[in-house]
Parts: sequence; C-alpha cells; structure tokens
Amino acid sequence: DMEEQPLRVLACGDVEGRLNALFNRVQAIQKKTGQFDLLLCVGEFFGTTPEAEAEWQLYKTGAKKAPIHTYILGAASQETVKNFPNADGCELAENITYLGRRGVFTGVSGLQIAYVSGHEARQEPAPAHCFTSKDLVALMTPLTSSSKFKGVDILLTSQWPRGVWHYANNPEVNTKLCGSNSIASLADKLKPRYHFAALEGAHYERLPYRNHVVLQENAQHVSRFIALAAVNNPAKKKYLYAFNIIPMKTMDPTELVKQPQDVTENPYRCPTKDKTDTQKTAFSATEEVCLESSLPPQPSGPCWFCLASPQVEKHLVISIGTHCYLALAKGGLTPRHVLILPIGHYQSVVDLSSEVVEEMEKYKSALRKFYKSKGERCVLFERNYRSQHLQLQVVPVPLNRCATEDIKEAFMVQAQEQQMEMMEIPEHTDLKQIAPPGTPYFYVELDSGEKLFYRIQKHFPLQFGREVLASEAVLNIPTRADWKECKQSKEEEEEGSKQLRDDFQPYDFTWDE
Repeated sequence: DMEEQPLRVLACGDVEGRLNALFNRVQAIQKKTGQFDLLLCVGEFFGTTPEAEAEWQLYKTGAKKAPIHTYILGAASQETVKNFPNADGCELAENITYLGRRGVFTGVSGLQIAYVSGHEARQEPAPAHCFTSKDLVALMTPLTSSSKFKGVDILLTSQWPRGVWHYANNPEVNTKLCGSNSIASLADKLKPRYHFAALEGAHYERLPYRNHVVLQENAQHVSRFIALAAVNNPAKKKYLYAFNIIPMKTMDPTELVKQPQDVTENPYRCPTKDKTDTQKTAFSATEEVCLESSLPPQPSGPCWFCLASPQVEKHLVISIGTHCYLALAKGGLTPRHVLILPIGHYQSVVDLSSEVVEEMEKYKSALRKFYKSKGERCVLFERNYRSQHLQLQVVPVPLNRCATEDIKEAFMVQAQEQQMEMMEIPEHTDLKQIAPPGTPYFYVELDSGEKLFYRIQKHFPLQFGREVLASEAVLNIPTRADWKECKQSKEEEEEGSKQLRDDFQPYDFTWDE
C-alpha cells in the first residue's frame, strides 16, 4: 500500500548557527542509511557570532545548499529576531523554511505538524521572540474544536512543557525552573505522537505516556517527548534524533493505538504535589488568560460561560481578548447573533472592573463596524435576572428592515403590553448609578447610543429581548423567538463559527498585536 510508506524524519536541537557541522552530520547519516524526508529544528536556529553570521550568508546566497528539506522555528531571544523577515513563515534559503510564530504545517503526505516558536511571554505586549496564551488559543481552537480531532503527528516547541517528567525518568535539568505551563497544557490538548523541544542544553527521552484514562476511555495513541541538546555540544549529548512515522491520517487505527510495554500515565494530568509548579500543570491556555494578576471572581458551581470551565462550548468561540471573549449565540436569532462575555465570572455589567468594561466597548465598536459592512445596525441587550454569568447579546438588524426609532418603539410598546415600564437612560449615564450591584434589570443599547432600562420587579419573561427582536415590527421571524426552537447540530455550529470567525477577523482588534 503506497500510503503506508513511513516518512523518515530527523529532529534536531538548538543549531545556534553551526550549520556546516549540522549539515555535514546529516549528509554522513544519509550516505550510510539513505535520504531522509525532512529535518525539523527546535530551539534557537541562528547564532550571534560573526562566524555564525558568515556561515549563514553562504546558505542565504546559495553558495551552499542544505542537503535536506529543513524546517525551523522562530527566534527564541531578542538577538536572533533580525534573522526572520516576518512572523508568518517563509523560505529563508533554498531548502531552509521558517515555519512561523505558531501554526500547523501539513505535509504532502498528510503529516500534521503543530509548532510554537520562542518563550512564553511574561508581559503584554509580548516581545517578538515570545508567544502569549492568545497565540496558543488561536493554534488550538481550529484543531480541537473539530469532533474528528484525535491529535497531531508532531509538536515542535522551543520551550519544554513544565512537569513532563511526572511519572517518569528524571531529566538532567533544574525541574524547579524548567519549562512552561502553557506548553504543557498545549501538549495535553494536542496529543502529539512526538513532541520535540530544546533550549535547555540537555538530552531527555521520556518514556511514552498515555492520552486516555485506562478503563474509562477508549485507547488512544501514546505520546513521546524528546528534548535535544545543541549541535556539536562539547559534552557530546545527543542533538539529532531519527525516526519513521506514518501519518495518523493514513495509519491503521488499531496500529495507531498500540500501547508499548513501558507506557506511563499522562504527566500533565498529575495532581501536582510540587508547589513550585505554580498553579496546576493542567491549566489550559484559555484558562491562563484568566490568570490575570487579580483573579476575576470564580463561580461557585459549574458555569456555561466561564472560558476556563469544562462546560464552555469552545467551538462557539469567535475571538478572545484579554478580559472578554466573543461567542456565537447558541440557537441565534440570525447567523451573526453573538455574545460578548467576560472571561472571568461576573454576573452583570455593573459588577465589572474598568479594564473589562473598556474591552467590552472595543468589542462593541468592532462589531458595529463589522455589521455596518454587512448593511446592518447593531442592537445590544442584557438581562441580569436568573443568569449566572454576564452575557451581552448582540443582534444585527438589516438597515432596510426598519429604523432605530422602530426598534426603540417595539421595546417600549411590548414592555407596556406586559405591564413593564421601560425608561430611557440619559446618554453618558453609568448603569452603576441606576442599578446598584445585585439589582435585577433588563437593558437595551441601540445603535444611536440611546439606552433603555427596566428594573425587574418580580417576574420577567426570560426571552423578552429575543421576542421583541423576532417580532413583526423588527426582524419578523416570530418562530425564532425561543432559542430552543433554533437548535443546531454541533457540525452546523462549527460551520457557523468558522464562517463568522473568518468574516469578523478584519475587524478583530485582538489580531492587531
């Protein structure tokens, strides 16, 4: 079977500009054992010495040529940033390709390689040689939101995953300081069959670990973590690793999930006793967005909208900021009906801290521009009543359906029909002045800047906002007033989110790093 041909791959640690040494070694190996398909370099590829610079010029000008398709990660320090013309990846010299800051590279054979360059950022905005939790979310979401996702073939990171040594042989590194929690979380989520890292000057081949819980989940493939030393290191530690791999896509599923004798538990799901492990190792990248210096309020029970919670339906997420995120509304009134939600567990707009409010305003104005480009105006409403987590509903109404005045009137009239008195709030009035925290209320914001407010007395029709917008006077889709009647399959939701993510991207300020 042609497809079953394994690929022959070489992985290499920090090259640090020693290109001749590396390629001579590769050439010698290929002479002995035949041609390899690709060479993957993790850690710092470029050096900073004049010799390294001179060597690189030879390859860059074409005087010398790499003897194998070589793929490299981006800068892992400020000094080497200048070697990379842009963040998106490109060919730097014949046969030497820079993958990019982060992403997924799929070879002709279907081999899937996920990669993240550099170090975890300690501050925002992140320096060019660092990645942020937002980068990791952007890398993970398209992959893991698909119901067919089983894992990636290879993960390349420069930094080690923190705690990878749990349940296994110890590496020769300072485990108190080594590695990144968010890389650990990434590895846990992406389930790579091989994960390579460098930067620590050490060689470490961890025992393979499981990706499933024994007796509770079906068997899944195992993962192997391998850290490599620097090219030509004086201690002669291993820096090149050769292996054969058949892409997961074409591999026989029973072969894929075979468990070797020496397989261990998953290190990233270890209930950590080691307190130096700052937070739990299993914290996911999305959750790390939550780990602001001042922790936002935490829910007392399961919450469907905390980005950190297992209940949140990640496939509906459209964009993630620092304090807020945007999600497709479940059973939305229209295909572009979205929610703006705080990442932390806040119950209503009046409970929010100023930086959350500020980012919410940024999302509002981005959505207004986005809808305008689609010939729509924007109506926002919030119900702080029998709701656990603040949801700001944002519904676009086509300009040619009705005027803002008509929407305002529809809210006023239909409220009155239910014996509810909606009042108009003067512009520039803060909700906080009208509704002290804990007050149940319903609130509408129109594209004219006008705001309507109703202080909920005893009862309130939970679907009121939807009912008004679905009514004849506005969208004229009365059958869609109840979201439960608008249920979609997960596939349809994934499709809708993807479409919206692509459409909204030009307006999404979280991309303007």
